Amino acid sequence: MEHLNVVISGFDPYEGVERNPSHVVPQALAADGLGERAGGDVDDPLRDVDISINAVDLPVSVKEAWPRLKETLEATHPDIVIATGLKTAARGILLERCANNIIDTVSPEVKDETMGMQADAPDKPLREPITSNGPAAFWTRLPLRSILNDFASEEIPSALSSDAGTFVCNSLFYNLMKWTAAQHKVLSGFVSLPVINEAPHLQHGLPLTQQVEACRVVVRQTARYFLEPSSSSILIA
Repeated sequence: MEHLNVVISGFDPYEGVERNPSHVVPQALAADGLGERAGGDVDDPLRDVDISINAVDLPVSVKEAWPRLKETLEATHPDIVIATGLKTAARGILLERCANNIIDTVSPEVKDETMGMQADAPDKPLREPITSNGPAAFWTRLPLRSILNDFASEEIPSALSSDAGTFVCNSLFYNLMKWTAAQHKVLSGFVSLPVINEAPHLQHGLPLTQQVEACRVVVRQTARYFLEPSSSSILIA
């Protein structure tokens, strides 16, 4: 039986967010797996494949998030890496297409690192590349078309997103894709999750169970693409 190793990352609880889906969803996937639907069909390439899912929580820090994830990747040697983050304004699941080589922010983290913990220190903007002389951007390696098709059949609200912001999530995404480009055969990408809201209202997040199932779809479709690559599964624009 073939074995695929998946790492799915999330972030520690966010300040002001009661339940951070990028903390809860990866833990749920690691605990419960892909469910009975994975590989159930006779023609499904996942039918005879064992998929293990490892979850890792990362600090909400541009300096600390990637080193923590990289440490996990070097220890587990994954075939698939899916990073998740929270977009509080999102209505549904957002598939991030592109990681940009830019940090552009005004953040307490930046202020604390550059000016210390002075209460009266002014906000300090930071605008610089993530990697000097690095590529301007990296494209996701997730099979977006197949994922979106599955989302549609399961009535999971979703959309493509052009970027994961310009701070922690994007920096993690960029470093992950840079690492992926140096690997022999690894598929990686970033998925932004909305707030958890158990009320059925598309403008105010999604229920937790629906977000967990959405990430199961991402893992299943990426695993299928890993086993049977097809250009029809890819969607860039």
